Amino acid sequence: MGRILAVDYGRKRCGIAVTDELQLIANGLTTVRSHDIFDFLKNYLAQENVNTVVVGEPKDMHNNPSEAARFIEPFVNRLRNAFPDLDIQRFDERFTSVMAFQSMIDAGLSKKKRQDKSLVDTISATIILQSFLESQKNRTK
Repeated sequence: MGRILAVDYGRKRCGIAVTDELQLIANGLTTVRSHDIFDFLKNYLAQENVNTVVVGEPKDMHNNPSEAARFIEPFVNRLRNAFPDLDIQRFDERFTSVMAFQSMIDAGLSKKKRQDKSLVDTISATIILQSFLESQKNRTK
């Protein structure tokens, strides 16, 4: 079984998270500048067995695509074209940045560390991936 990789795509940075080989646990991996994401993915996918890539899907409170969807959709389309053998899944990313920030507070991180946007992006990707894993478990029940 291959890993699942999650991307919290942003205009400046992309948070990246990945599961273990058994797809049980989501771990934050890194944050990559958005214009470097395809180079990163090409290298990572060449080294690791990844079956699925989950990309955060921005929605508003009415379950409609949010304003951010207009720059994420082209990324997803390019991702599908660049890696046609990968299973590309979308998953609701509402509130992940808020949850990431709250988890940093709960972990006791200093105000200076909480201002690190790349850390917030990595944690957000981890939350997206963990939520995706839980939704998959609930679908099989």
